[in-house]
Amino acid sequence: MVMPALTGKGEAAKRDLVCVQMKSIYDGALDMYKIKNSVYPSTEEGLKILTESDMYFKDAKMPKDSWGQEFIYLNNDGDIELISLGADKKEGGKDEGKDIRLSECK
Repeated sequence: MVMPALTGKGEAAKRDLVCVQMKSIYDGALDMYKIKNSVYPSTEEGLKILTESDMYFKDAKMPKDSWGQEFIYLNNDGDIELISLGADKKEGGKDEGKDIRLSECK
């Protein structure tokens, strides 16, 4: 009876951690990049541009989400979105597999 309750909490903790990571990327590395370059990276440049030096991340390594996947980065005319595909590692999904978006993080 205890195992199902703990399993759900583990996934919830992973989802919460993803939000913390995305906020850190947005408020830290992306803001520093914007200060230096006057704009955020384009969607095409993506987050990869932040790993070209040690300036934005230690050892120039981009953090990955709780399931070991890279974050998806979108820049729509300065409106930034970061996305994790969640536990199922596929676009869309529901429940634990639902995508996690920075814009939906509290």
